Amino acid sequence: MHALTFSTEYLCCFRISRRCWVSPPPGPPPNSICMAPVKTRMAQQPLLSLPEFQSVSTGTLVVKEPLNFWAGARVKPKDTNNSEPVYEPATGRVLCDMIPCGEEEVDEAIKSAHSAYLKWSKLSGMERARIMLEAARIIRVNACNVAGLKKIAKNGNIYTSYLRMVFLYSGQHIQLPGGSFAYTRREPLGVCVGIGAWNYPFQIAAWKSAPAMACGNAMVFKPSPMTPVTAVMLAEIYKEAGVPDGLFNVVQGGAETGGLLCHHPMVAKVSFTGSVPTGKKVMEMAAKGVKQVTLELGGKSPLIIFKDCELENAIKGALMANFLTQGEVCCNGTRVFVQREIMPQFLEEVVKRTKAIPVGDPMCEETRMSALISKPHMEKVLGFIKQAREQGAKVLCGGEQFLPNDPKLKDGYFVSPCVLDNCRDDMTCVKEEIFGPVMSVLSFDTEEEVLQRANNTTFGLASGVFTRDIARAHRVAANLQAGTCYINNYNVGPVEVPFGGYKMSGFGRENGQVTIEYYSQLKTVVVEMGDVESIF
Repeated sequence: MHALTFSTEYLCCFRISRRCWVSPPPGPPPNSICMAPVKTRMAQQPLLSLPEFQSVSTGTLVVKEPLNFWAGARVKPKDTNNSEPVYEPATGRVLCDMIPCGEEEVDEAIKSAHSAYLKWSKLSGMERARIMLEAARIIRVNACNVAGLKKIAKNGNIYTSYLRMVFLYSGQHIQLPGGSFAYTRREPLGVCVGIGAWNYPFQIAAWKSAPAMACGNAMVFKPSPMTPVTAVMLAEIYKEAGVPDGLFNVVQGGAETGGLLCHHPMVAKVSFTGSVPTGKKVMEMAAKGVKQVTLELGGKSPLIIFKDCELENAIKGALMANFLTQGEVCCNGTRVFVQREIMPQFLEEVVKRTKAIPVGDPMCEETRMSALISKPHMEKVLGFIKQAREQGAKVLCGGEQFLPNDPKLKDGYFVSPCVLDNCRDDMTCVKEEIFGPVMSVLSFDTEEEVLQRANNTTFGLASGVFTRDIARAHRVAANLQAGTCYINNYNVGPVEVPFGGYKMSGFGRENGQVTIEYYSQLKTVVVEMGDVESIF
């Protein structure tokens, strides 16, 4: 799950080339079918074609355009009294204002989505595929224009993957006695709500909307209040590709807006990515309307490194499991269990490489870690490190507020990557999700012992194991209580494979063929070929 190595979208740092938004070439898109063109001329210029988005570098962009989107266009907010500033993490400057949607606006967005759903759901899978493949093409073509989209470009594969699966979007035939039979058919749910997190804003919007729309649904998406911009870009990509106006809408806001979405009677499903406490509230609100829910929540994942591992790969895996996207990844393997015999070598090399991680401007190619999402979050992460020291952990490197050499970054929210030794299972830094660049290292002796300790958590999102013993690898994977287990790697997330959690890390799955089941409902049709037998 690492299409955004530096979380460049939430930094809202756009690297725009000399070209503006790249329109599709004349004629039908690749893999088109016999269907009349549905592309419409956009009434507004896409965000990326506006002058303020050209030649942007860190600390220069100010977004003044409205960031709500429904019925095929950006929509000005009705009430600007409750606006909240959105900060650029690398500089601490205000990037734009997030103005939350109220009840009337949420209702408009959902009704717009429902109207589009009535049209979209009547199209065949091939007809929907033509349009969504065009959306994938636009993402790839424009990837060179947006720093965040350079890595996101492979999210075009999301659409290709789901559109292969759309041909599996079919039912089953069941033969019954006397020549009668039954069949099942998969049908869309209707209007789905997606509520995204701030660490992978574009990716999460794509992960939720692609399968939903492939199955014939519409989606109203609420991004995090701290990352309001690129969901609107995705909406404009869908518009350019030719989806019906209203099929993918964006409403801005926080908890109150989220509550309005969850309670709305025209919403059939809610898919949420975020924290456990908020996920519980979403589930409670959706339950009042008996709505389907998918929850992808937090994690405190174990990474187990056995003494027979390929140590070089294990070290690389541990770094990827902890410092990717500044540690702001829900499935990060932040509890690193290292077998006692190789602990000295492991720590020596991990600390050496952690100290060498380039921290700074997210727009620079050499940067490997940038700022945390906000000042309060930075302070929270530093508080966890302080508490770890107080509880007996030893800070081997990092763990302090970091000041890059570039003067424009002096007010950014940077923390130097931290490695903690002498950790115990009962420490707060080992039990709670920090969501920052903090690796907690623990020693172990036996496989049985480490499995018991690894599973001693309320979370169950991911896990990992490094070993040359293939039997042990599969045995450990089978016994780890987590939705994903990486063997001899970590934080790889192909869109073809399901992703989701056990226990309090949530339920339901995103990605993979199984996602079709979470964005559709099954109808059984029973056909009698003879006379009706009745007791009356």
